[in-house]
Amino acid sequence: MSHEQSPGAALMPALPRRRLGRTGLNVSILGFGTAPLGDLFARLDDAAAIAAAERAFGLGVNLLDTSPLYGHGLAEHRCGTALRRVARDGIVVCTKVGRWMDPFHDRGGASNFVGGQPHRAVIDYSYDGTMRSVEQSLLRLGTDRLDLLLIHDVDVWTHGLDAIEDRFREAMAGAYVALDKLRSERVVRGIGVGVNEAEMCVRFARAGQFDTMLLAGRYSLLEQPALAEFLPLAQAQGIGVMLGGVFNSGILATGAVAGAKYNYRDAPPEIMQKVARIERVCRAHGVALPTAALHFALGHPTVASLVLGAQTPQEVERNVEALSTPVPSALWRDLKAEHLLDADAPVPA
Repeated sequence: MSHEQSPGAALMPALPRRRLGRTGLNVSILGFGTAPLGDLFARLDDAAAIAAAERAFGLGVNLLDTSPLYGHGLAEHRCGTALRRVARDGIVVCTKVGRWMDPFHDRGGASNFVGGQPHRAVIDYSYDGTMRSVEQSLLRLGTDRLDLLLIHDVDVWTHGLDAIEDRFREAMAGAYVALDKLRSERVVRGIGVGVNEAEMCVRFARAGQFDTMLLAGRYSLLEQPALAEFLPLAQAQGIGVMLGGVFNSGILATGAVAGAKYNYRDAPPEIMQKVARIERVCRAHGVALPTAALHFALGHPTVASLVLGAQTPQEVERNVEALSTPVPSALWRDLKAEHLLDADAPVPA
């Protein structure tokens, strides 16, 4: 499949790899996130979506993160096509459980996935529901094994305060038992959770034996709530951390511009002001805001990889290029001096 390559893309240095907790797997510091491949907010051309995944593999990205939720199965289908074009052993495939797709009922309700498959997502953290979800994922991805399986979205953001205790109990009594069994049978190398809240990561880490966790949005250049409890606990337990949402759903990529998004909504004034101040410090050091955001997130020793979504091969190339761009240590000193970064936050060497 051919597509245009940006100048210099072929000259990019190889992406470094880091050990992912106790899994024994080495993953690239940049992972390929596939929510956009599920037609998140916009319908994608099939060929372009698959080309984005292929470009990521070609540039040394070996971590593929997906979920049945993304496009109600569409992202996994597209990932499966890309996977068939490379050596399966060279890619660490991560998908999630907590929802299975019902092909006999339509989507129902509104969804951020504007395209995708016409199948209903059934929330189900039971043992049987988890096994059904895994079987469906194996079929969509066209593989006989998975490398990482995460319990998806057991957080207040998704289910609300009233339901979270029931969901957590269901996940530990059902999904965790199923994933632990699959791990013991070597169907999967590592198990974990993928959530939007550091507090839920702490609860799961204390309740079971997890190898890895994917936390979205709670450890970034803008805010570091995961620093207080979760990241030290992960380090102590040997849990490998993957970070999603390192741009806080947009504002650290775009800057404090009109309509900038924070946590999937328009950024409030106090967030706009803080980002504008961070931008000024970055500009003084000649560093683009998104470049600083990526480098900072990798500064914590427990963080193995940043999972970034991309819709096109060119977006993948930009992300790889940003990670190849050096950032002066004085930038981090100045951000801390202006109280824009947690004083205890580890920074890149």
